[in-house]
Amino acid sequence: MDMNEIKEIFFQECEEQLAELESGLLKMNDGDRDPETVNAVFRAVHSIKGGAGAFGLDDLVSFAHVFETTLDCVRSNKLEPTQDVLKVMLKAADVLADLTNAARDGGSVDPARSRGLVKELEALANGDVPAPSAAVVAEPAPKPVAAAPAPAPTDDSGFQPIPFSFDDDFGSDEPSADALPEYEVTFKPRSDLYAKGNDATLLLRDLARLGEMSVYCDLDALPSLPELDPEGAYFKWTISIKTNKGEDAIRTVFEFAEWDCELDVRAVRADAGSSGDEELPMVPVPFDLSILDDERSEPVAKAIEEAPAAKSDAAAAVAAAETASNVTQLAAVAARVEKKEAALAAAAAANAAAAAQNNAAAGVGQTIRVDLDRVDRLINLVGELVINQAMLSQSVIENDNNGTSSINMGLEELQQLTREIQDSVMAIRAQPVKPVFQRMSRIVREIADMTGKSIRLITEGENTEVDKTVIDKLAEPLTHMIRNAVDHGVETPEKRAALGKNPEGTVRLTAKHRSGRILIELADDGAGINREKVRQKAIDNDLIAADANLSDEEVDNLIFLPGFSTADKISDISGRGVGMDVVKRSIQALGGRINISSRPGQGSVFTMSLPLTLAVLDGMVVTVAGQTLVVPLTAIVETLQPEASAIHSFGANHRLISIRNSFCPLVDVGRILNFRATQANPVEGVALLVESEGGGQRALMVDAIQGQRQVVIKSLEANYTHVPGIAAATILGDGRVALILDVDAVVGASRGQSLKPEMSYAAVG
Repeated sequence: MDMNEIKEIFFQECEEQLAELESGLLKMNDGDRDPETVNAVFRAVHSIKGGAGAFGLDDLVSFAHVFETTLDCVRSNKLEPTQDVLKVMLKAADVLADLTNAARDGGSVDPARSRGLVKELEALANGDVPAPSAAVVAEPAPKPVAAAPAPAPTDDSGFQPIPFSFDDDFGSDEPSADALPEYEVTFKPRSDLYAKGNDATLLLRDLARLGEMSVYCDLDALPSLPELDPEGAYFKWTISIKTNKGEDAIRTVFEFAEWDCELDVRAVRADAGSSGDEELPMVPVPFDLSILDDERSEPVAKAIEEAPAAKSDAAAAVAAAETASNVTQLAAVAARVEKKEAALAAAAAANAAAAAQNNAAAGVGQTIRVDLDRVDRLINLVGELVINQAMLSQSVIENDNNGTSSINMGLEELQQLTREIQDSVMAIRAQPVKPVFQRMSRIVREIADMTGKSIRLITEGENTEVDKTVIDKLAEPLTHMIRNAVDHGVETPEKRAALGKNPEGTVRLTAKHRSGRILIELADDGAGINREKVRQKAIDNDLIAADANLSDEEVDNLIFLPGFSTADKISDISGRGVGMDVVKRSIQALGGRINISSRPGQGSVFTMSLPLTLAVLDGMVVTVAGQTLVVPLTAIVETLQPEASAIHSFGANHRLISIRNSFCPLVDVGRILNFRATQANPVEGVALLVESEGGGQRALMVDAIQGQRQVVIKSLEANYTHVPGIAAATILGDGRVALILDVDAVVGASRGQSLKPEMSYAAVG
């Protein structure tokens, strides 16, 4: 694995950490004061800072350090996470994400913006009211470290070991550290300790709970690189701890490792520091809460760089690596060491650390990262498998009249296995919509700040899973809809207060499964659609005639017309006539539908209905004028065999069908698609009652139903060209190409709309 691959893994982990950070801050903003939430937020920033340090991303490290210090004040209850405080932290999370993206993709972040937030974060950490400032901020000072009991000895290189205190992380109920008994613990693990799944850092963590502790590491037993055993143990720790728990409590910590290590515990004077006769050079081990409590520990590049000159870079790398638990970050640490030997030694230690943790990881769900192209290729191959299985079944059925042969029975089992394989492969691409929803939180904050509005985003159903292709293409339409809701929908705080509303507006984003599709709703409690203004604007722009008779639903849908905008002036947010038309085209390109429900003065609800996947489809295979079509099963409500008494003429060319004391328009699919010149007799065909976008229910008239099948979607536009009224194509079991009907386009055409390309969707196969 080269450095570019390691760096890419780091940035992928950063995306997960940033999502965890924003999620935790939003929970805190909603009143969550659970310490675990605060710790999760702190760990996210700490992990990003640590990984960035390994790659020399100084700007990211510097900002994350200040952010981490402020979060530590919240964690230690020195800073109350009020709404104003969290507002600053959410902005800081945005800047941290920008700095991460800039480090990955190149580019830069506005220095004035980052410096201003650094100023605010430092003010919060100092207990002052944050004052935004664009002044240049000096390099932030490192977090103060508790002093050791007494000055530690200096080695031959003049290096002064730095003790680390655990008080900030674990707290202590000791009355006074100087008045407590002090013990010196010498701890040297044997290789058996690691082979049995024990971890020296975990033992030190438990020891730190007893009181104030300083830790030093002895590297003298470390051999040269050719003699290095990756599974060996070469380090010895000298620990000074002040506690009133007694020597028995200290030995209890090592109870299960006592036979696999050399352990010596002795009492020293309460006011004594480190022993004065130490001759061995000591390397400080930078222990803190995140290293001991979190697998995603901070890389210890600093320890490598500050190692004594008497030791080789390889020795320092191994010493640092032995305290870490993230193998990926260990490799990144090794890359910071210029000498090849150091990288090899760190890699060996990483392998040993990984082997020691195998037992601990047993029973935990394992994940792997796979290139998306490989998954796409697997899905395409499974699609071809489905097609070939259907062809084989078709051939056997045509040549086996009784249908009871062993071949037939085997084919039924093959069909079932093929379906299970297909479902399993499709599940690989299924991902929760949470990442997209979390991105919307930042957009809401930014637009609210630009418009001077107070808006709260509420998300529900974030764990609803959908195909990754759909998720990737969902961000753009959602962004436009959020901007529209904040800019046009929600009123200003003053206007809301005058109307008796809560000055803080609410935007609710919801995802849920329904009938084999995913429904995403965006609702706001704003003013709703001003239909008079929308209608007049459409007339002024020559989009509709002045005397056009439109229903409320049709007026609402005018906002989806290209070039339409009700903004009074052009701004950074709206007014250029680009927005909701893009939303509709994007949703239709995903094979979806979008509906509007608006109540003046109470708000609007935009509902998007999307397929769970763009690769396969459950459909009804039908015959229309000698042509074979596939109608998506999710659009069909029921099938009917029309009777002459249920058919009623309406006007010159329209007919209705009576269904349970109600009338539904009857649409001749063959006539709409120009498969035939005259309308067919409904009594001789079959009616499919379907639900369409904005068009209610319609009865589609076809000649016959061949059966229900699962088909593999193939893009017609990519392989041929756009066909009005047709969404995509598929290959049937007999090898013939069948067209997949665009139900919404056909229903729209029956209402007088033309079969334009934008009326249909281009399914992705």
